Parts: sequence; structure tokens; C-alpha cells
Amino acid sequence: MGFFRRLIDFFTLGSDHPVRRLLAYYLVLAAVVGVLIYFFPVFDKVIGSAQIDAATTGPQVLEDGLKSGTIRGFDAELSPRLEFTLSTLIILMGTLVLMLPVSWVYMSTRYNKGHDQQVAQTLIFLPLVVAGVVLVVQNSLALAFSLAGVVAAVRFRTTLRDTRDVVFIFLAIAVGFAAGVQTLIVAALVSVVFNFVLILTWRYDFGRSVLTPTAVSEWGAPLEELAGSRAGKNVSDRDLVLALDQKQALALAERFARVRRLLGPQGHKPRYNAVLTVTTEALSEAQAAIAEALDQVAGRWRLDEAVSNEGKPSELYYLVRIRKSMSRDDLLTAVRDRAADKITSADVQLSKTTDEHEDKS
Repeated sequence: MGFFRRLIDFFTLGSDHPVRRLLAYYLVLAAVVGVLIYFFPVFDKVIGSAQIDAATTGPQVLEDGLKSGTIRGFDAELSPRLEFTLSTLIILMGTLVLMLPVSWVYMSTRYNKGHDQQVAQTLIFLPLVVAGVVLVVQNSLALAFSLAGVVAAVRFRTTLRDTRDVVFIFLAIAVGFAAGVQTLIVAALVSVVFNFVLILTWRYDFGRSVLTPTAVSEWGAPLEELAGSRAGKNVSDRDLVLALDQKQALALAERFARVRRLLGPQGHKPRYNAVLTVTTEALSEAQAAIAEALDQVAGRWRLDEAVSNEGKPSELYYLVRIRKSMSRDDLLTAVRDRAADKITSADVQLSKTTDEHEDKS
């Protein structure tokens, strides 16, 4: 595994970009299979070309299909037992190398920080078992009905926390079935297309709602009630005693103390009245360009947080004090003029005090 990892690093020039590493893995795998087919032509029949040729010759009735038997790709010089053993070994190893990238994609494309290790391991084991079962029953209608009876008698129940885990399990079953009927070519195509589609939808946040509420609209009203500044609505301390424990109360106190330091002393204008959010592929270069833009157009600013994401654009969050003569669009224009080629997207959210000031003006 270490040699294979170093080989992937060599072809990707050490890049951690998931799409490049995935592409390098499949190219290396295709090269290895091509070499095996060139030196051992019978390998081509074992991985599925014989099944595809049979399918293209015309339809088969069920009886003929069952009589055709398991396809053996090796020379007749081998004993039947050794021939069947080698064919089965190639099928199981092929299943394993096709499911390894699926498990990597599963572990890398999680939207929350953790992942279910049992599901990741199941993605490796399950298709091997399915392929083995299909190899046993594919030529015996009686065994197929017996297997259905056994599965009906033994019930497996589990609860998956993420609906996407179900899709991965179905993929593992599909790859196992394809390998079991000796069409590893189909299993390979399913694995490649699934992984690239999934990793691209994860990278570009496909399906994310564009109507994401702003921080002001989401937290403004509840915080006003908590501060007791809304007429007729006030959250009493006894309600907070019921809702919080000591640890949560301490955490909130520390967070509000930091927010108070950021806003500045009472009786003065808030030190910051906007949040600039930037996503970028070039973190250092973008920070330098954005700093130049903010020095020119902002009254005060500071980098609040930089979030690095592996395989996705990094995120930068700036606290900004916008001058009275400056609007949200002016700030965005200045940032994009300076760093258009270094950032992926930019957005500005204004605080409630800025909105009130604009309303009065």
C-alpha cells in the first residue's frame, strides 16, 4: 500500500487535490490491467469481455443461459480446480481495488467532521461477500431460491445516520453483483462514474440553497429577546437556568465577552459593522491582495478566521468597519478589483447598526 501511495504521489506531483489523486489512481489501475491483458490475453476474458461478447451475439433464453456455465478464461492446460481458483481470486481482487477509492471518497466527502468507520469498512467487505454469493448461486436456480430463503430467515437490521450512507451500501452491492457475474468492466465503470460525480458535487456544494439566511436575519430577533431590548418580549433568567447548565453558561459568557471586546466600549460606534467572506484556492496570495484592498477602502479591519479545507476552496472571514461614504457594493468592487484572479467568491454581510444608519440617511 505504501508503494502504491508513493506511485500516486509521483503521478500527482504530491498534490492533495482529491480529483487529481482519484484520476491518477484509476489511470495507474488501467495501466496495470492493460499490461496484464497484453501479456496474459486470457485475463481480458476473466474481467468481463467474454460476458460482453456473449451479450452482443443476441438474446439467450433462460435455459441456455444457465447451461452456458461459468466463463473460464484460462487455457485448457490448467486443471478445472486451479482455473476456477484463479478466476475467483482475480474477481475478488478486482472487487477490492475498485472499492478502495469508493471508501476513500466516502471518508473524504463528509459534510460533518466525523465519519462512520463501520460503514467505511463495510464498503470493503460487503462487495466481496456479494461477489462470493453470486459466484456460488449463478449456475444453480435451486441454490438461488435457497439463498432467498436463508436471507428471509436471517434478518439484518441497522440504522444509518446519513442517507448518503445508504447510497454507498447500494453501490457496494452493485459492484459485488457485477463482479460475481464476471463483468468487472461494468463494476469499474460504476465505480469511476460514481466517485467522480460524488466528489464534484461535494466540491462545488451542489444542491446548496442560494437563499441562505444572513446572520442578522437568523440571530437578530432571538438575541434581542435574550438582551431584553424588544418591547413586550423578554427571556427571564429563570428560563435560562432551565435551558443551560454551568458549562454552557460559561461558554456563552466567554463568547459574549469576546464579542464585547470586538464591538468596543459602550457609547461609541461599533468597531466593526460588516463581515467580508471570501473563498479562495490560493490562501496566501488572496490574503495579501485583500489586505491591500481593505487598507484603501475600510476604516478598520481584521482577519477573524481562516478555514483551510482539503480538496475544497479555503474560507476567509474579515471583520470590517465600513466608512459612511462606502456601500456594500463599493467594498465588494474594491476587493474584486484587487483579488479577482485569486478568489473564488466574495460576499459582505452588514450589521444591524449599518442598516439602521442607511435607513436614517
